[in-house]
Amino acid sequence: MFRAILSEGQIVCKEYDRNDEGVDLYDEDEQFIAFVPYTSLNALIDEDVYNEDERSIM
Repeated sequence: MFRAILSEGQIVCKEYDRNDEGVDLYDEDEQFIAFVPYTSLNALIDEDVYNEDERSIM
């Protein structure tokens, strides 16, 4: 699962496709959820990495 971080909130999705203007987000059934323009996207995070216990402190 992935998490799209926006300034207005977050969207959880199973898959995404990049294009010239932004990302298309899809659920587990490959159904379109949302289009997020790059100008609105703060981060796209793989939840498997995000939820790991190992943390780096800098």
